[in-house]
Amino acid sequence: MANPTQPNVGFTSSNTQERQGPTLPNPDNKTPILPPPSFVTPPRFPPPTLHLQKQDQASNVLSPANDGVIKTGSGHVPHLSTPPGPPVFTSPVRPAAVPFRTSPASPQPVAFSSGPSLPSLSQPQFSNGSDELQQHRDSDSIIQDHVPAEDSSFVLFSAHKVLKQKKQANVPSLGFGALLSPGREISTGPQVIQRDPHRCQICGAYANIYSNILLGSGQWQCVLCRKLNGSGGEYIAYNKEELHRFPELSSPMVDYVQTGNKGPSFVPVSDSRMSAPVVLVIDECLDEPHLQHLQSSLHAFVDSLPPTTRLGIVLYGRTVSVYDFSEESVASADVLPGDKSPSQESLKALIYGTGIYLSPMHASLPVAHSIFSSLRAYKLNIPEASRDRCLGTAVEVALAIIQGPSADLSRGIVKRLGGNSRIIVCAGGPNTYGPGSVPHSFSHPNYPYMEKTALKWMESLGREAHRHNTVVDILCAGTCPVRIPILQPLAKSSGGVLVLHDDFGEAFGVNLQRASARSAGSLGLLELRTSDDILITQVVGPGEESHVDTHESFKNDTALYIQMLSVEEAQCFSISMETKGDIKRDSVFFQFAIQYSNVYKADVSRVVTVRLPTVDSISGYLQSVQDEVAAVLIAKKTLLRAKNQSDAIDMRATIDERIKDIALKFGSQLPKSKLHRFPNEITLLPELLFHLRRGPLLGSIIGHEDERSVLRNLFLNASFDLSLRMLAPRCLMHREGGTFEELPAYDLAMQSDAAVVLDHGTDVFIWLGAEVAADEGRSAAALAACRTLAEELTEFRFPAPRILAFKEGSSQARYFVSRLIPAHKDPPYEQEARFPQLRSLTQEKRTKLKSSFVHFDDPSFCEWMRSLRVVPPEPR
Repeated sequence: MANPTQPNVGFTSSNTQERQGPTLPNPDNKTPILPPPSFVTPPRFPPPTLHLQKQDQASNVLSPANDGVIKTGSGHVPHLSTPPGPPVFTSPVRPAAVPFRTSPASPQPVAFSSGPSLPSLSQPQFSNGSDELQQHRDSDSIIQDHVPAEDSSFVLFSAHKVLKQKKQANVPSLGFGALLSPGREISTGPQVIQRDPHRCQICGAYANIYSNILLGSGQWQCVLCRKLNGSGGEYIAYNKEELHRFPELSSPMVDYVQTGNKGPSFVPVSDSRMSAPVVLVIDECLDEPHLQHLQSSLHAFVDSLPPTTRLGIVLYGRTVSVYDFSEESVASADVLPGDKSPSQESLKALIYGTGIYLSPMHASLPVAHSIFSSLRAYKLNIPEASRDRCLGTAVEVALAIIQGPSADLSRGIVKRLGGNSRIIVCAGGPNTYGPGSVPHSFSHPNYPYMEKTALKWMESLGREAHRHNTVVDILCAGTCPVRIPILQPLAKSSGGVLVLHDDFGEAFGVNLQRASARSAGSLGLLELRTSDDILITQVVGPGEESHVDTHESFKNDTALYIQMLSVEEAQCFSISMETKGDIKRDSVFFQFAIQYSNVYKADVSRVVTVRLPTVDSISGYLQSVQDEVAAVLIAKKTLLRAKNQSDAIDMRATIDERIKDIALKFGSQLPKSKLHRFPNEITLLPELLFHLRRGPLLGSIIGHEDERSVLRNLFLNASFDLSLRMLAPRCLMHREGGTFEELPAYDLAMQSDAAVVLDHGTDVFIWLGAEVAADEGRSAAALAACRTLAEELTEFRFPAPRILAFKEGSSQARYFVSRLIPAHKDPPYEQEARFPQLRSLTQEKRTKLKSSFVHFDDPSFCEWMRSLRVVPPEPR
């Protein structure tokens, strides 16, 4: 039976078909391990959420096909030779001339301050020994939460305080919520506990740093349901300090790691990472220029792989070719028809045959190079979009060779592979042949029906890959439309990503490497618990609601369970919350737990507990609001509804209404005027939302709907860091001596004697002013410094952005100009207030700067705010 938890939360798809949510992984299926080194290593790459929306339907079912949404019920560049290595740029980034927010990454996370005690309750009613707890409440027999001042980027709240009054707290225009990154690696590493956790027998919450402990009996009080629980005598102590040896009672975040022996299935750490293969599924219908770029990227890719990585190579066109690594002197492949799914007999003949289709790089690197060198361009005189490509059949075959036994080239034994595996599709055109395909032409009389059938088939194939712990990433490149709506369900439902590239060159090669290298856990289950006063209303992220029956273990488990499609560092869940009523207590609690199997086959349960104080003062609440986190939460909720260009236009209007409502509810009215001033406590928020409104996510910068769709899906699942950069660009001006100064992303930065780097998440632009470009030596030095900075800023980012450089006045410069706020139209006093760097310019330079702008109708930030009858907040 399903949990009667937070209001029924489910992913909803564009169709009304209901799907059964996955169940809790078998707790007995554990693998003994040594403490995995992954807990203390820094993150490698940041890669790519769930949505609860109010509705009145009684039944809501979770499905990743519907943009990863959980809904509540009625309760509310140059030619690539080798992708660049780590940059060596070390010049400091100079801070902005004013207190401008200089980091795209982290707002200040919730400080887990060492408050002296839990809030006292009026007329507390406890059971299970609560009388004894009450008698000792003021004595030394109880240890209260001793919380170190510690930052955690695992969870970021939109505010560090919660309003007590329901009417004030639940203003939807501002909202309240958190961004949760379950797979994020923490630089210091969480505390590791190699034993089972102590959990509340009533609600299932974990013992934590805020729990009250009875020193004499070892009982602990749950911070969520307030009930007492036993610890088997483990928490019995003579004093409070003695309890600090328990990590869960001294740290807000801990990892419980399962180390029980599982007998024959034990896999040593050194072998477990090696047992997860990577299979390349490559489009063979490419013209010569694209093929040359692809070959360069593939050669560099296999050279970058660790020696133990197992690689498979599959080509697809009208047929599927599976390459055999046992042939060292010639590129040899077994060929299967692509017009239909492979039969069990043909797969058995392939898998149990003498061929070796997965092989470690240390044994097969020369063979892989020979295979890539043997690829030939498409010869027939057929347009790119009309060529037969059986992408669906190829992925089926790749999944089969991952799951089936295959001879190990280095040891000559048969070994079953799987778990955390990855299929990377290199696509140059649409899937037009075999299962999951659509006709070449949109004018085909049966196109709508075939498209609907293809969508369902692709989603089903992605789910099948997910069941086998295999992630499918699709990297598209070239000028041929690939029919994004058909391919997206395959990547999304398997836990992978779909990325578009201009060509198969540098950015494609880097993403190929980062896609294979990023860590991916499996069997992820997310548990969300809050105090009774808090209601989870919306979750956006890469997962599905899971109906987990915990009735036998916990009497009243009200947690929201989410089955994660994969567990990766750059993923993020956006969680929106409301208060159920007026809050009487002085604080509320949130507990987030994720159970997953990591890349070393360790079973991990990561638990984070957060306490936020409650306040009556609106000003005190607004001062605690984290503008950037709040803006990302709002943007994810908005983008979820912007499924096409028409929706995007509507969503721009909702941004306008949101700004007006925040000013009305939290701002101040000007004397003798109907205008409202936007609250100065959250001065960055409207500017971030202005970037959202006019940028590539909602604006008209991007022309093709496929590009917008890909960006939208990336953004909905992206980490906070990448989401913020996709939302609002970061502007850095190159200075003499190789340093950089961060400036607001205004067009006033386009000064002819400067070079500027603009980081917009999936794109990084380098703009050279006319004076800089005219001096060859100066131009080369500035371009090299900017390029190095761009590579340094995006070293661990996935997808890796394209890096474009151009000169002032060139046609390509429009990509740069369109992403900057047009502040040149504002009066000089407003320009100086919001862009103080102008004060350092001579009058001659300011006149020259002003004359360089071409005037157009796009409003500035201040003009936009005034058009809404809202006075902009004072700049910080």
